[in-house]
Amino acid sequence: MEEEKKSVDSSVDNDKVFAVLSYFWILFILPLVMKKDSEFAVYHAKQGLILFIFSIIIGVASNIPFIGWFIIAPVGGVIGVILFIIGIINAWGGKKQPLPIIGKYADSFKF
Repeated sequence: MEEEKKSVDSSVDNDKVFAVLSYFWILFILPLVMKKDSEFAVYHAKQGLILFIFSIIIGVASNIPFIGWFIIAPVGGVIGVILFIIGIINAWGGKKQPLPIIGKYADSFKF
């Protein structure tokens, strides 16, 4: 049992860098291509994809005059940075924990 736990931990340790890279905008593609057999890396790639989509939506919506400039852009930007930090902390810590608010939508992607 102890040996099985070590092998799972070592595979997570080997994939942490790719899991962290998943949260850097378009780099979520790297784990999907290079570590597609790693459940841990693919999980974080899906979370990174959701964060990427969120940032695109916020970017487009922030172009709406006044509401976008003064409400959507600042609030969405702060939320995006917070989610980015949470994702990196989870990935580096070896946790498979969904991002708050948007993380639940990542399960709908099948790769």
